[in-house]
Formats: sequence, structure tokens, C-alpha cells
Amino acid sequence: MSTPRKFDAIIIGAGQAGPPLAGRLTAAGQTVALIERKLVGGTCVNTGCKPTKTMVASAYAAHLARTGASYGVMSGGPVTVDMKVVKARKDKVTVDSRDGLESWIAGMKGCTLYRGHARFEGPHEVRVGDTLLSATRIFLNVGGRANIPDMPGVSDIDYLTNTSMMQIDFLPEHLVVVGGSYIGLEFAQMFRRFGSKVTVVEKGPRLISREDEDVSDAVKGIMENEGIALRLNAECISFARHADGVTVGVDCTSGDRAVVGSHVLLAIGRRPNTDDLDLDKAGVELDKRGYVVVDQELRTSVPHIWAMGDCNGKGAFTHTSYNDFEIVAANLLDNDQRKVSDRIEAYALYVDPPLGRAGMTEAAALKSGRKVLAGERPMTKVGRAVEKGETQGFMKILVDAETREILGGSVLGTGGDEAIHAVLDLMYAKAPIETLQRAVHIHPTVAELLPTIAIELKPLDS
Repeated sequence: MSTPRKFDAIIIGAGQAGPPLAGRLTAAGQTVALIERKLVGGTCVNTGCKPTKTMVASAYAAHLARTGASYGVMSGGPVTVDMKVVKARKDKVTVDSRDGLESWIAGMKGCTLYRGHARFEGPHEVRVGDTLLSATRIFLNVGGRANIPDMPGVSDIDYLTNTSMMQIDFLPEHLVVVGGSYIGLEFAQMFRRFGSKVTVVEKGPRLISREDEDVSDAVKGIMENEGIALRLNAECISFARHADGVTVGVDCTSGDRAVVGSHVLLAIGRRPNTDDLDLDKAGVELDKRGYVVVDQELRTSVPHIWAMGDCNGKGAFTHTSYNDFEIVAANLLDNDQRKVSDRIEAYALYVDPPLGRAGMTEAAALKSGRKVLAGERPMTKVGRAVEKGETQGFMKILVDAETREILGGSVLGTGGDEAIHAVLDLMYAKAPIETLQRAVHIHPTVAELLPTIAIELKPLDS
């Protein structure tokens, strides 16, 4: 057996948590082996947030150009989209971000970047190609990938995932999106605005099922207003080759039982990249879905191994991955005990208009047994939204009637992904709803209506 190269720490995966942890550890005088088998930056930089939101911006520009006449702006002809330019712009944003990360890593004294696939050979040993490494501490930051369910015929067709969608430089004639949740809806609206015919197929009775029904219904209306076809309650999803592309079976009982599309995007969740690391050789426990089991400080079942980011099942976002790094670094280096349970759930859906979410949904608040107060206002009564001509959606705040604690909020509307932070920050401060009621916000903004909503609270019926 070859003699291992010894480090103080091994970090497997250079996503959103790995590089900043390497920076903290090396700044503390430790030696670090950072292993990346593909692209530095992980999902966010290469196939997630950065590229998709860049494309969302291009789609928004196309939408504004088409609707310019309603603002008194005349384009002088039909609006067309050059997908090669869209892709080139997206690629530049991604490459610039990745190059910046790689330069940062290269400048870390004490950090060695290894390119290749990591596999455990023991609790402290990891092999990358022909090189064996060992360390006192090991950190997993291996991320996740698109889930490909075993649906009838799926192995017989060519399909796209969120990753391969980033490589196309053409406009699909008819894109069938299987999955009516966050990733699927963003791509659906994006490509509809680029000019594709789009159908969304969802097995459940409504879109984004983890949200409250009013949010689901409002998002459904946004999609339909842009000409996106929706097939809900699609209990019999199947696939078959067709002369024009792919036949997607959507219903066994009624209506058009199949949709023929030129291309199919599978957007049916994610799965962790934990199945090819030989984690059993290190004794690391996984749950039934393949996620690494961790405690409140993100330690695995092996005390000297931690798991951060998408692979631990504690969050599937860039911000939760980065917060995982902060938790690990605080406990190891700062004598500052931080826990995953300190984190308030918050995220956004980047359709247009976007949805910003923080804390509990109505369903979760009622299920908790609390007496709940709710305040709500449609975006049609928000001056800033009216001025911009973007009045779809609504704002909502939930409050514990007895403790006056803010339980959650939803802002579906223009600027919703930013305005929600006014609610989120007060939740972290554990401030009562009266703090928001008495705040003086800037006019004209979307967030200025949040204090008004907080004043107009009413009991939420169960």
C-alpha cells in the first residue's frame, strides 16, 4: 500500500462550502487538500444559480421588449431571440465566476487542489486517482444532481436535465417540462419567453405543492397568462420516441392522454452525490434517500467527518450551503457554538414575478397548533407594482397571535425576492410584529406595504 500524503484536512468538493472552509482553515495555519472531480464552484456557479438567473434576465429582456408598447415604447418590429448570444452571455458569467474562485484557491497558502474523483479507503484515507491522501479531519461538500425517476420509457428517449439545458444554443420548438416545481417552472417561463411552445406536466394536483394553495394558484395563473400549457394530475407519465421528438403520456383516463414535444426536460427533484464515494469504508451513515446523516453541528456518524451543502439534506440552496460552512467554521475555529436549527427556512422561486419565502407556510403554522394571525395585500394595491405595470401576485405575513412572533411571510410579486428580507431579518432578531408595524419604510417601494399588512392582521381560519 502506498504511503499517503498527510494533511490537516481533506475537503471533498469545491462547491459553495468547500473553498471558503479551505480559506478559513489555511488562514488558521492548517494544510488542506481540496478535491474537485469536475468544475470548481459546484452547481450554483456552473449549472444552477449563476447561469439560470443570467438566462432568466435575458428572458425578462425579451418579455419587456414584446410588451414595450404598453409603456409607450415601440420596438418597430417583431422581437426575436438569438439563443447563441443568450448562451454566450450565460457562459461568460459562469466562466468569470469560476475563474475568480480558481484564482482564490490558487492563492491559498497551504491549500492543494486535486482534480479527480475521490473515494474513501478508510476513515481517514481518501484516494484520488493514483494518489492516496490522509487527514485528521474530512469534510464532504459533494453536492447533488438531477433525479431521473424510473418512469416507463424514460431510458428509451433523449431528455434534458437542468445541467444539459445549460448547453443548448437553440430554441426548442415545443419543450415539455416534466415537474411543476421550482426548477421546472423557471425553465418553463424562460423558454416560453424565448419563443418556445411550452407544456408543464405535473403528477400532483397543483404546482409547487410545498407552498400554500394561494401561492400555487397565483403561480398557475402567471404561467397560464404567458401561454404555458399545464397538465396537472398527470398520474400516468410515460415516454416514447416520436417522429417529431418525444411522446409524453400524461393521463390514463381523460382529455388528451399524451403530449408530443420536440424536447423533454426532466425536473423531478434532486439526489445527493453520495453513491460513488465508498462512504461505507469510512463508516459514514446515509439515510434511505442517500443523504449523509448529520447532527446539529453537521458532524456525520463518524466524529471527524462533516457533511456540508446539498449532500446532507438540510437545505438545497447556495445560501444554506454557505451557512453550513459558517456553522462548521464557527464551531471548529471560533469557539462559537452554532447549529443548523438556528437557521430560518428561506428561499425564492425565480419566475417573473418572483416568490420570496421565509419561515412557515399557513399549513405549517396551523399544524403547529398556534393561534395564527395573517395579513395580506394583492400587488394590484401596491403602488410600486402598479407604477411598473407588474401587478401579479400578493404579499402575506403570518404571526403568532399570543406571542406576537412573526412566523413567516410570502412575497409573490415584483421585487419579492428582495422585499422578503425585511420580514426575514426581523424573524432572526426575534422582534415582535409591533416592530414591523412601527417601521417607516421608503416610498415608493414594494416593502413599504409590509408595515401596513402587519397592522391589518386578522385571525387565520383553520
